Amino acid sequence: MAEFLDTTGVSFHLERIIKKASDRLILISPFLKINKRIKELLEDKNRLKIDTRLIYGKSELQPDETDWLNSMNYIRTSYCDNLHAKCYINEDEALITSMNLYEFSQQNNNEMGIIVSRENEPDLYNSIYDETKRLIRISDEVRISVKKVTKYPNNKKYKNTLEKNGFCIRCKTKISLDLLHPLCAKCYNSWKKYKDPDYQEKYCHICGETMKTNMKKPACYSCYKKNIKTLSSPVPTR
Repeated sequence: MAEFLDTTGVSFHLERIIKKASDRLILISPFLKINKRIKELLEDKNRLKIDTRLIYGKSELQPDETDWLNSMNYIRTSYCDNLHAKCYINEDEALITSMNLYEFSQQNNNEMGIIVSRENEPDLYNSIYDETKRLIRISDEVRISVKKVTKYPNNKKYKNTLEKNGFCIRCKTKISLDLLHPLCAKCYNSWKKYKDPDYQEKYCHICGETMKTNMKKPACYSCYKKNIKTLSSPVPTR
């Protein structure tokens, strides 16, 4: 049956869930601020090529942390609006708790949690797992940027350029405007199987008009010229 945990128990089982993950690992925490010990455990999962998902609602990462996260090839991050849940799950156990990732091992905090075993309580475990999958489905997969934010003049020309959405160059789904990442999560997962930067796509990432584009040249020349001062980008396509 499900077991109640105090602060020490929560820290112990959170570490064990990460350590024991051999197929999948899902970490749901509002704050994407990662304790040093958790980083070490996740680095080991990355070396073992374990599929890891981090679902967050607010980011407090410093540049060195974002750099670290981008170096992890098998850790994917997703943003979930209005997220307040804290849940950590692998293929065998699920932990629901009040503890955020950055609070791990802080014994001065008063935390509570419930640990659920898939073997002992499969229905309860599956209910938790189904909810984590729902959160993943409604979340936007993101690639954490380590670029420094450049300040631009406070006028409409720059503001409008920075705030508008872009389009996936393969399916035209609306996504964040980022010429270095012009594919939606679904199309990117398809593209990365071959990673051909010259593979012909269908749409301009900025205006969404039908035209020949690719990962190296994701925007039409006209859009590129208008946005060159506000967006990091590869070479434009004419």
